[in-house]
Amino acid sequence: MNLPVFHFDRFIPLLVKILTGIVAVQVVVAALNLVLPPDMHKATTASAVALDRNGTWLRALPVDNGRWRIRADLERTDPTFLKRLIQVEDERFYLHPGVDPMAIVRAFGSNMRAGGIVSGGSTITMQTARLLSPHERSYGNKFVEILRAVQLEMRYSKREILAIYLSLAPYGGNLEGVRAASLSYFGHEPETLTLGEQALLISLPQAPEARRPDRNPKTALGARNLILTRMAAGNIIGSGSAQEAMAEPMVTKRFIFPAIAWHTAGRMASGVRGLQATVVTTIDANLQQQLEIMAARTAAEQGPNSSVAIIVIDIKTRGVRASVGSGGLERAGGWIDMTRALRSPGSALKPFIYGFAFEEGVVAPETRIMDSATRFGDYEPEDFDRVFHGEVSVKEALINSLNVPAVAVLNKIGPDAFEARFDAVGVKLVRPKTGLHDAGLALALGGEGIHLDDLALLYAALGDHGLAKPLVYRLSDEARPVLGQRLLRADAADKVVAILRETPAPAGRLPGALMKEANRPAFKTGTSYGYRDALAVGVAGGYAVLVWTGRPDGGARADQTGREAAAPLLFDVFDQIQAPPRLPQALAPTRAPTALEQLGGPTGKVSILFPPQGTTVYVEITGRDSQGRLVLKRPLKLSARGLRPVAWYIDGEPLGLDESGEFAWSPPVEGFYDLTVIDAAQHVDKSHVRIVAVEAVR
Repeated sequence: MNLPVFHFDRFIPLLVKILTGIVAVQVVVAALNLVLPPDMHKATTASAVALDRNGTWLRALPVDNGRWRIRADLERTDPTFLKRLIQVEDERFYLHPGVDPMAIVRAFGSNMRAGGIVSGGSTITMQTARLLSPHERSYGNKFVEILRAVQLEMRYSKREILAIYLSLAPYGGNLEGVRAASLSYFGHEPETLTLGEQALLISLPQAPEARRPDRNPKTALGARNLILTRMAAGNIIGSGSAQEAMAEPMVTKRFIFPAIAWHTAGRMASGVRGLQATVVTTIDANLQQQLEIMAARTAAEQGPNSSVAIIVIDIKTRGVRASVGSGGLERAGGWIDMTRALRSPGSALKPFIYGFAFEEGVVAPETRIMDSATRFGDYEPEDFDRVFHGEVSVKEALINSLNVPAVAVLNKIGPDAFEARFDAVGVKLVRPKTGLHDAGLALALGGEGIHLDDLALLYAALGDHGLAKPLVYRLSDEARPVLGQRLLRADAADKVVAILRETPAPAGRLPGALMKEANRPAFKTGTSYGYRDALAVGVAGGYAVLVWTGRPDGGARADQTGREAAAPLLFDVFDQIQAPPRLPQALAPTRAPTALEQLGGPTGKVSILFPPQGTTVYVEITGRDSQGRLVLKRPLKLSARGLRPVAWYIDGEPLGLDESGEFAWSPPVEGFYDLTVIDAAQHVDKSHVRIVAVEAVR
């Protein structure tokens, strides 16, 4: 039996044509990929996020069109959500080259039967292409979408495509991406999501506006439950799990993104761009929030046009641990970051006059100097209290902030030389726009302006034995070694600090002689002409702190001196950042018998110290219980001034003492509350506050 002969050579031309065609298609696709690459602008533009040193969310900035587009991080996104998203939206995602022919055929049949486009057969890659370059739905645009999807598959890995999709997918309103949606709707990152939350997030991009839970909760509920039904029908989840998830309450409002350290965090966030737009700052969110409350209270006490600025610096690293730019955004000029404002330092530069003089051997702390009416050319300074004190030591002159001795010493070292010392470390004194060539000897009394963060830098140098270094706002910069520049010789700086430690404390504070040496603030106050600026700057316990109060518009205030308006807050700030010295066992804090809790007592009415009237209090939560109640990381400690004992009421309901004998409150839900405190004299104070829950962003 003769077998037919297979002539292979006859098929060689056909094989060559096929291979040539394949190569040609690849060349064309590759050429188009180079000539007409996909527009990745949206993928590389994300909301910038500023975090505190521990990863807590401070503030984010929307992209240019006001949309919240926060970069998705697959490593910190619930893996079961990712798995179920793919199973529902694109089950062959990891197999196809960007286009799923089976899905397209199925969608084509559905559209033919419906007489219009009801299903697109889009893969996640195709949806990503459409999100990058939005267009109307048509068969022509679908073809372009397919080509773009193939391009994306050629350029990016599957996980990169999924991350882009989860950064751009619409979730209603101005929310884009799974992180913005999870934070806004659930109040937490998508690291751990309930099954109901997963189903809602899967359903929203399909019709984001129609299904917005804050606008259309019933529609959102139906869409979520439909996804759960589909997952149960496809054996993605069990029917029991689906029923439990359907019982989860539907969210009906959006959480407000935190805005802690509003000025500084905003400035830091604005300096980062792209899809990796996250900056970790040196700010301590807990300290920052406490100081913001204190600043708001102080600003309110000092008048409707007053504002407050606070800077806290870790002297060892120069990391800025807190930066309060105003007394509140709602106040006059509250949007202005006063920590960077140019203001008159008043007498706050006097320590450096004496420090430079110590270094140059002009005077010593015990040098005797006259405080009497003295004319220096055309300039005749007088003391703040308009009383001269005769012969005093340089040490006494600095402690009491006497003007004539400071001007006399500045006259010895020279105003130009004094200013040059600051120039050498990058700090510029700014001359007023008066037409004068320079401020001359008036430098000693605040004749030239200085940016407040530069003044804080100078005091940090005093606390670091005279070594000046730039302030650090990025956590990554704290570890970088910086040699710094010598502002003062160490022995001269230490002499100045030792003198400033003997400055009398503000009224009502513990005298310096009774305070532990390391915790005793070495501080100086300053008051500018017309009481426009009240300053207190000091160092203690490894920190430098600046406090400024005044009007952002530079207007005059009545009798607001640095000692009276700023120094008490400076001491309060040091109380916040320093652990109190340990007391001997015999003096350990104990609760006094009720009859002995107060001797005499305040003459005024009771007043709520925390939380003050009209504030928004951000509470850290670890989650919610089965009834949706907040589970706080720590309760709020309520505080009031008044005749003891006091009684607290929350929305009219009495609040009991905790085990430690304090009034600790754990608000069950977010929203507004009315707090009332009544003291033993039946005086009453109230505050209306807003509670916002925040999970630490990490």
